[in-house]
Amino acid sequence: MKKSDETLSVCEIFRSIAGETTHAGRPAVFVRLAGCNLACRFCDTGYARSGGQVLGLSKVLAWVRRAGEPLVVVTGGEPLLQPGTGRLLRALRRDGREVLLETNGSLDLGVVPRGVRVILDVKCPGSGESRRNRRANLARLRPGDELKFVISDRRDFAWALRLLSRTRLPRGVAILFSPVQPDLPPGRLAEWMLGARLPPHSRLQIQLHRALWPAGGDGDILWRAHAPGRTGK
Repeated sequence: MKKSDETLSVCEIFRSIAGETTHAGRPAVFVRLAGCNLACRFCDTGYARSGGQVLGLSKVLAWVRRAGEPLVVVTGGEPLLQPGTGRLLRALRRDGREVLLETNGSLDLGVVPRGVRVILDVKCPGSGESRRNRRANLARLRPGDELKFVISDRRDFAWALRLLSRTRLPRGVAILFSPVQPDLPPGRLAEWMLGARLPPHSRLQIQLHRALWPAGGDGDILWRAHAPGRTGK
């Protein structure tokens, strides 16, 4: 099937517990799209940077409906690389789903429909990709959206604070500080946060799914692209 705005290159669709964002702990269905334009040093989903299988939008929606969860997380890879992502987001909203979009911050948020909550990653220097941040996206955030900094060391933390001091965010945007594991112990990041003057709605984020499934489990896999060591359902 040729990829178009009616299709998507999908890595996997699974039902699990949300491990990140302010929605951590909630059951959700995840649609992980394939392909990414960045190569972060600490990427924990490198298998989604390429590959994937092309699915029609209707089939993706059918898997989401089968999962039966009101919360849907569209993630990657980088979802906004694909022309069909906008249609997927709109279709999920029409279906009555609560939708989160996780994006790496390098592509224009203008295509994201209203009603979809954006989880915007801001790449710190430790990622090796900070030059790719699209600063204009910060002005596009809406109440209910979230801004995430993945912190690998004290330099990253100081860099994030400087950026926040120069940025006027809409009210109601949560700010997440997440430590790179195992490089940075969460307790150390917590100490830095307690010693800093943080903007409102700032919080420490620890990847809950790593605590739930330390061996790397995903929860309930509904569909997965064919790849070495993997089978699609």
